[in-house]
Amino acid sequence: MAVNKRVLITTVQVPFVHGGAELLANGLLRAFVERGFEAEIVTVPFKWYPPEALLDQMLACRLFDIREVNGEPVDLVVGLKFPAYFIPHPGKVLWILHQHRPAYDQWDSGDSDLAHYPNGEAVRDAIRQADRNLLGEASGIFCISSNVAARLKHYSDVAGKPLYHPPPYTTHFHCGEDGGYFYFPSRIDRVKRQKLVIDALAHCSANIRMVFSGRPFQDAFLDELLAGAAKLGVADRVEFIGQVSERKKYELYANATAIVYTPRDEDYGYVTLEAMLSSKAMVTCRDSGGVLEFVEDGHQGLVVEPTPEALGAALDRIWHHRADALSLGQAGRAKYEGMNITWDNVIERLTNAT
Repeated sequence: MAVNKRVLITTVQVPFVHGGAELLANGLLRAFVERGFEAEIVTVPFKWYPPEALLDQMLACRLFDIREVNGEPVDLVVGLKFPAYFIPHPGKVLWILHQHRPAYDQWDSGDSDLAHYPNGEAVRDAIRQADRNLLGEASGIFCISSNVAARLKHYSDVAGKPLYHPPPYTTHFHCGEDGGYFYFPSRIDRVKRQKLVIDALAHCSANIRMVFSGRPFQDAFLDELLAGAAKLGVADRVEFIGQVSERKKYELYANATAIVYTPRDEDYGYVTLEAMLSSKAMVTCRDSGGVLEFVEDGHQGLVVEPTPEALGAALDRIWHHRADALSLGQAGRAKYEGMNITWDNVIERLTNAT
């Protein structure tokens, strides 16, 4: 273990929004503190609109001086998210959750909010140039998944090493009885594609019950999903239960027939790891990104084309072959155990990169 003692973790947060990025930062903080480091999180409020606000935040991050605090040097800075990973420090290591995706893959796919502004392209180019020029300041660059590392290399020609970390409270996940439902835990958002799952139910021969948990990113989208389920005649098989407690979440995982998670090009995805820890088969899609670093078709779950027909067939297959689903889930747990996904490994690699 390196001798760094005072550590700052730099990240951004949209006020009132809490998700995987905040869980990661807090988990990393705990991991440092538990191993004897003095550590803090430096959080920059983040607003992505109008586009010129991004330029202001990039400049602000470049002006922050965190080389020392109260006359005492900061030994290590771990940068997590744009633009907080631009904050300068001579002992900086990056562990990139993702770049500003609206300037990269979402721009190419037509899903970028930047593209709707007259100055969107200019801001996109400024973000890309800053990443190319400034990311190399770090003495080590890691990414939370191979998927994020591949995007970094493709768009910025910067090499990053994948470094996996465990989800919170790994010891609480367990396998229970089959409760006769599929479980989809995630923020209710278009990019997570709950609509695809509802559409798939209309193609299922079995009377499958689907339970969704999580807050809607926008209430209007949840209303749209409910209306869509009613129109397809599957409303009686769909349940949105909102945000649940941690204890309830563990129970929902434990007693599910299988876990369904169908995001588009996910960076990492705690859902996948939580399913593996719960010994549950996964049903996901071929374009779901980081999920596919853990789930192989026919090994830890089923991986299908992102169409209602293909997904519906996969749900039917799991529903009608529960013994196979159990075996897939057990294989997922065994794979997780063999991957050294631990905070010990994370801290060792981050502190030895400088």
